[in-house]
Amino acid sequence: MPRYLKIACGAAILLVIVMVTALLYVRARVTKPMMEAAASEALGMDVRVGGRIATGIFPGLHVTLEDVEIRNRGASLVAAKEAQIWIDYLPLLRNEVRIGRIALSRPGISIERSLDGTYSFEKPGLPVASLPALDLASVSVSDGTLIYANRQSGDIYEARHCSLDIDRLQLQGSSQDFMKRLAITAEVACDDFRRNGLLLSKLEFSVDGGNGIFHVAPVAMHLFGAQGSGTIEADYTKATPLHHIHCALPQFRIEEFFRTQSPRKIARGLMDFEADLTMQGSTVSEMKQTMAGHISLRGKGLTLEGTDLDKEFAQYAASQKFNLVDGGAFFFAGPLGLVVTKGYDFAGIFKGSGGSSDIHTLVSDWNVESGVARAQDVAFATSKNRMALQGGLDFANERFVAVTTALIDAKGCAKVKQEIHGTFEKPVVEQPSFLEALAGPAMKLLKKARDIFPGGACEVFYSGSVAPPN
Repeated sequence: MPRYLKIACGAAILLVIVMVTALLYVRARVTKPMMEAAASEALGMDVRVGGRIATGIFPGLHVTLEDVEIRNRGASLVAAKEAQIWIDYLPLLRNEVRIGRIALSRPGISIERSLDGTYSFEKPGLPVASLPALDLASVSVSDGTLIYANRQSGDIYEARHCSLDIDRLQLQGSSQDFMKRLAITAEVACDDFRRNGLLLSKLEFSVDGGNGIFHVAPVAMHLFGAQGSGTIEADYTKATPLHHIHCALPQFRIEEFFRTQSPRKIARGLMDFEADLTMQGSTVSEMKQTMAGHISLRGKGLTLEGTDLDKEFAQYAASQKFNLVDGGAFFFAGPLGLVVTKGYDFAGIFKGSGGSSDIHTLVSDWNVESGVARAQDVAFATSKNRMALQGGLDFANERFVAVTTALIDAKGCAKVKQEIHGTFEKPVVEQPSFLEALAGPAMKLLKKARDIFPGGACEVFYSGSVAPPN
């Protein structure tokens, strides 16, 4: 036998002897209480194994645990049908069990952020820095479920049928800030993701970061019949965390959006949504107050069901009645609408007098500064008319800021207009019964503008990109 083969065979035999010896050691020394204690110490939480423990050496020295549960503050954080834990060889010689890799099968993960801002994985009465140092080479999750409840904002997030592959997971140092201690590189994919009932499917993203700087990109999801994308940059190195979010949802189906509000057909067509926002703060309230950037919603060739706007406009002079909400609320379609309308009955809003309206062009561009979105170019055109909107939406304080909707002529002058003010919860439009108008559309919502110029000069109300109809 050639010498190199003898060396290779000898090394292989030695490796097998070492692995078998390690396996016998593990079987003899790694009892269920020992594994529970080692895992509890590594995670800084209470780990319990309800089922059996099995050991193996291929691939690598590992222990398989059945019915594993991780608890903290008396509440269950993770419950998995099966967990595989890979053990480093050398520490065993010092009678230590050091975990290098963890794989979870069908785990259920539940995390809560309480009203005081603490997370359920933190130790009671102690800062997050009390969590012990952690260094795992790999963590993988298959067919997992995650539920996150934020009691501060009232938001509930649910992710199901998820896979997670972490190539690096470290918790270093003794800083009081958890995010400054964390280092992670991971890939995440979920079949279904819900936020307060809003469903995203095929959500995928990568996260990479450490030393307080994290990048989440690319983010991909399927929403309202379209493929969306986005990026998130988070900086926790400053006294106040800074977040930069960019997202886009081109050619989404407006009917799919309105279906989340009502089973009735309200509108149809394709629209483009894009947002680029920065915000600072540790709480939802702080982030709302510092939000800045741009939001855009645009569409062409749309159809509004249940109301013939041109007919309503034509009859306004005689009846002095018009369901402006049918048109005005359409400006808020999309992300702004969910906030402003507070989930009111869209079916009631758009019931109208029957028929339908062709919306040739809709533009809804907003600049955001200090938590207030101000209309930059907000208008739409039907076959015969144009409507426009001015003013702002104060998300931080949930108020309308001098919002005015107007029916405008070819010069951009207001022929009829109406002001909206007050809170999102109790808005006021000329009269305090506007909230009733949201639930029932047959209200007198317009008044003629005081200054209507039959010709010549006028005060231009709108000079944006939506051209007047021919």
